[in-house]
Amino acid sequence: MKANKDVAVRKFMQKYNCCQAVVCAYCEELGVKEEDVFKLTEGFGLGMGGLRDTCGAVVGMFLVISLANSAGNMEDPYATKMDTYAKIRDAAAKFCEKNGSVYCRELKNMNGPQPLPCCIQCVEDAAVIVDEFLKNN
Repeated sequence: MKANKDVAVRKFMQKYNCCQAVVCAYCEELGVKEEDVFKLTEGFGLGMGGLRDTCGAVVGMFLVISLANSAGNMEDPYATKMDTYAKIRDAAAKFCEKNGSVYCRELKNMNGPQPLPCCIQCVEDAAVIVDEFLKNN
């Protein structure tokens, strides 16, 4: 596996937002163009565009799992949808078990300029769950 938590953390340290860092770490592996994903995920940092709602690293984790798990069957949208939802719920539970929440307002426990240690930890934890998912699926 080329991508891993270290790649995600490195991208976050390069000023990618938390969602960008997680998803862009897996672009090559998933066969998607990093520049497109970078643009697409720009608004998901700081808990959904600064709203401090769902953590961007968690959203990134969900996006990677969706990209990897979906059959992409537009003729039968339900082909893998329920399975993907179950895998998203499992990933969320694992993230919550480690961090206590999926909400930025509860996870971001310090202020200051990025990269904050608490945010680095969220990016790393989300990527660890993605790594485990990709290894097992």
